[in-house]
Amino acid sequence: MPDDLHELSALYALDVLDADERARFEDHLADCERCTVELAGLRKAASGLAFIEGPAPPAALRGRILAAARAEPVNVVSLASRRSRAASVAAALAVAASVVAVGLGLWAASLHHSLTQERSTTSILRDPHARRLAIPGKPGALVVAPSGDAVLTVSLASPPPGKTYEAWVAGKNVHAAGTFSGGLVKLTQRVERGQQVMVTLERRGGVDAPTSAPLLRVRA
Repeated sequence: MPDDLHELSALYALDVLDADERARFEDHLADCERCTVELAGLRKAASGLAFIEGPAPPAALRGRILAAARAEPVNVVSLASRRSRAASVAAALAVAASVVAVGLGLWAASLHHSLTQERSTTSILRDPHARRLAIPGKPGALVVAPSGDAVLTVSLASPPPGKTYEAWVAGKNVHAAGTFSGGLVKLTQRVERGQQVMVTLERRGGVDAPTSAPLLRVRA
C-alpha cells in the first residue's frame, strides 16, 4: 500500500531492504516527491556524520564487543520492528546532523570574529596617524588610532596556571578592556587622551574590577 511504501524511505536510506522491497520502493520513488525529499534529507544527515572524526577506540574494545555479541541469544526481528528501529536510527541521524551543523556554525562565527579582530588590530598598528606610546619600565607600546581604538603590545611572562592578564582603561571610572596571555591585545574599550591603560594579573576568564596592583601603566 502507498502508506507502507512511504515508511520504507528510512529503511532504504540505511540499505536494509530486501531485493523485492527495494524494487517496489524504487518504482514508487520515481513518482513520489515526498519520499524523494525525505530520502535526500536522510542521506545528507548520514553523509555529514561520516566526516566527523572521533577518538580512536581502545584496542581491547573489539574483543569485548565480539564476546558480548557471541553471548547474545539469536533473535528473529520482525519487519515492523526493523522499520521502527530504522526510523529511530534515521531520527537520531537527523538530530546528530543538526548538532553538527550548529557546531560548525558556531566555529565559523568564532573564526569570523577572530579574523575581524585580527584585521582591526593590523589596521591600528599600520595606521600612520596612530600615536605610539612607550610603556614605562616594560618593552612594548600602546598604539592608539585617532578613533580611540587601541592595541597594547607588551612582553610579559606567561601567566601562572588559572590566571590571565587583564587590561583596563581608567579615566573617571575603570573599565575592563580585554584579557590576554602577554604579548598583544586589541583593547575592547576606546582610549581617550589623558586616560591610563593598566594591566593586572587576574583569575582566568577575567574580572569586573582589578583585584591586584597594576603591573604596568601608560598614559594616553
